[in-house]
Amino acid sequence: MRLLRVHTDAGLRDAVLAEDGRVVTLPGEAEAFDPLRWRERAAGADVETAAAFEDVRLAAPLSPGKIVCVGLNYADHAAEGGHEAPTEPILFLKAPDTVVGARDDIVIPRGSEKTDWEVELGVVIGRTAAYLESEADALEHVAGYVLVNDVSERHFQLERGGQWDKGKNSATFCPLGPWVLTADEVPDPQAISLGLEVNGDAVQDSSTAQMIFSVAHLVYYISQFMTLYPGDVISTGTPAGVGSGQKPPRFLRAGDVLRVWADGLGEQHSRLV
Repeated sequence: MRLLRVHTDAGLRDAVLAEDGRVVTLPGEAEAFDPLRWRERAAGADVETAAAFEDVRLAAPLSPGKIVCVGLNYADHAAEGGHEAPTEPILFLKAPDTVVGARDDIVIPRGSEKTDWEVELGVVIGRTAAYLESEADALEHVAGYVLVNDVSERHFQLERGGQWDKGKNSATFCPLGPWVLTADEVPDPQAISLGLEVNGDAVQDSSTAQMIFSVAHLVYYISQFMTLYPGDVISTGTPAGVGSGQKPPRFLRAGDVLRVWADGLGEQHSRLV
């Protein structure tokens, strides 16, 4: 099932993407993230009111409690930045207020010199995970998967005192969606192609098969350091091809357009302003 949220004249509403590609809005106001409840409500939705996907005003498909990001989780991305592949996952956080929808503008922050892009697979937690004993049952705590663009300002991140959070948390720096694809429709999260284009130029084209640390390992590992709650998102790292890795480096400017995609997870179309 593909779970969405849309802006309507009556406010924010939960929705699902029907098999025919239309968006079915669910009755009542948007609720806390709960795929089982979402499925129950979808069973009673009025399909006669479905709208074309292109015509709805997309919101982010959920409002995460926290967004846990993984740095340098693809060896080729680590190498393009001159780093060794990590021996343990590198973790940092993005604030929930960085989240925007898949068609929303990305705002270049004041003072930015090096705003950059990062396509990533997002893992949406469905069951509370704390101190998991092994990777074996880690995926049972996953509700689904979502497309993420971990927008980053490299000057803030790397040249302003070494705090990654400085370059990761500007408003609009976490486009999510367009939808959450439930885990039952993803037989192998390590076999998802994903990529990104800037103004029509393909700059990232890879697969989650190239991750250093798998989704199962990340859920297990992160649960040793913080409790993961339903609706939290793990953004699992980006492959090579970011702007800082281009030769010469290439960074985003007002008017640029990003197309971000992943198999089964849809596309984002974001304009830089």
